[in-house]
Amino acid sequence: MNRAVRFHETGGPEVLRLEEVPLPEPGPGEVLIRTRALGLNRAESMFRLGQYGVDPVLPSGVGYEAAGVIEALGEGVNGLSVGDEVSVVPSFAMTDYAVHGEAVLAPAHAVVTHPQRLSFEEAASVWMQFITAYGGLVDLAGVRAGDTVLISAASSSVGLAAIQIAHMAGARAIALTRTGAKRRQLLDAGADEVIATAEENVAARVREVTGGEGARVIFDPVGGTALADLVTAAAHEAHIVLYGLLDRTPTPLDVGEVLFKHLTIRGFELFEITTDDRRRAEAVAFVADGLAKGELTPTIDRTFPLEDIAEAHRYLEAGGQVGKIVVTVPAG
Repeated sequence: MNRAVRFHETGGPEVLRLEEVPLPEPGPGEVLIRTRALGLNRAESMFRLGQYGVDPVLPSGVGYEAAGVIEALGEGVNGLSVGDEVSVVPSFAMTDYAVHGEAVLAPAHAVVTHPQRLSFEEAASVWMQFITAYGGLVDLAGVRAGDTVLISAASSSVGLAAIQIAHMAGARAIALTRTGAKRRQLLDAGADEVIATAEENVAARVREVTGGEGARVIFDPVGGTALADLVTAAAHEAHIVLYGLLDRTPTPLDVGEVLFKHLTIRGFELFEITTDDRRRAEAVAFVADGLAKGELTPTIDRTFPLEDIAEAHRYLEAGGQVGKIVVTVPAG
């Protein structure tokens, strides 16, 4: 037997249970991983609430990211070996694989050996955030040297990853955060400028720090009413990449600005990259190279033991973190 994170009804963190389940056996193309760390994302919270777009099949497991040691391989798996230290790239539905538990199955295409310099906690904090930022900034927007990149919800793990990837491209990163409480932490994390959206005029400040040009790339997981300010802050022919919907209120959009600025507004989700073999390989290579060179470094805000999984979800939903929340699993 081994323990897995499960829920029998949708709802708040209190619905999560740590339950004993049979040790799974890997089928063809599958890998059994004895986990050591689990990465927590907003996606798990939304899935648990029944708001993710893919309905959980109850009782349901949960979890996209894990790092650990390969315990067994299914038929036809090549390039991996028992004993390898690996992490999981989110490239599957949680209704098919759920990797928050002590011993979990993952499809072989999603399992990668990570740089040895990373701890298990760091390895569980890599793929969701860096591939999301890579996909939006590099794959879609083509960020380049000299660009100004406007990054909403900048204190999130993806926001911090976007700051690093913008700098890899030679661009300037402007961090957006609701208040000034996280200003020093964001500057320490590499942001070139920080704008507190509840305290400052976003469009005016962006014009000020860009010499009136605006931002050529805008990377936003919020949407809602604030999107109108981002459109105003955009440069001519800017790319606005929406990768989340934290604010579900309708957006008052000035279509004239979109039209006459020649703006591209594009919805994006990680799985556009990770379910395409070529694009996933390119993304993994990009991130792995950045990790190996030290240009990309995951930021961990706080860790929780597996027994406190519900508390970890509560902390995530409180929104006070700067970086990734990680759940640790004892070796066994």
